[in-house]
Amino acid sequence: MKVVTLNINSINARLPLLLKYMESTKPDIVLLQEIKTEYNSFPFFEIRALGYDAKVLGQKSYNGVAVISKKPVKVLNENLPNFEDAQARYLEVLYDDIIFSSVYMPNGNPLGSEKFEYKLKFMDAFYEHAKKLLIENEKVVFGGDFNVILSSSDVYDEERFKNDALCAEEVRRKLTALKYLGCYDLYKTLRPKDSGYTYWDYGATAFVSDFGLRIDYFLCSPLMAQKAKSCEVDKSLRKTEKPSDHTALVAVFEE
Repeated sequence: MKVVTLNINSINARLPLLLKYMESTKPDIVLLQEIKTEYNSFPFFEIRALGYDAKVLGQKSYNGVAVISKKPVKVLNENLPNFEDAQARYLEVLYDDIIFSSVYMPNGNPLGSEKFEYKLKFMDAFYEHAKKLLIENEKVVFGGDFNVILSSSDVYDEERFKNDALCAEEVRRKLTALKYLGCYDLYKTLRPKDSGYTYWDYGATAFVSDFGLRIDYFLCSPLMAQKAKSCEVDKSLRKTEKPSDHTALVAVFEE
């Protein structure tokens, strides 16, 4: 089973890229973030023409998450059930007997602002919900843009981000706490020595110079980590014309 997570940075702006990628790589599930569209403007027809179903939690112009799948899925939660939120950042589905969640955590900048406080509250609610899911279910996969740089090895130059919400110690602690629930950071579990950058800004030299960040993750329950055969960054989408500033993170699990 092949699973992809991708911050698409507007699905309608990058629909041809996504369709071509899905047609060539044939994923079973695609977790999307920042679709930047409401439900009624989502390209259901084009997705279904490829043989996929889609579940969408949309928002006009901002945020938005979706799950695209070969098999029909059941929606379990739109937004975190323990967190009242006007923003569309969390979509949880049941695919066979596996829970998949598409997660778009807040950026939180600037430090000390209301946006940062919102990020901390979102992360607290996410932790509590993840704890409940992991206690009650053996097969859980969270995938998405977590907007957290966990360590110095996850950024090309940590000094440049010392005053950024992505590197704030409080933010790092909150995401690291998931590991103590039994959550595995799948990429680093399988590829501990690789940088695994998934984001490069749109500056002229950022991508070619590999000035990247690792902020997209698969976080898995122990059983799903055990079933993982591979987890890789696929840079091909970032090399296309007018790409998202993120690229795809791809995991393959035993059936």
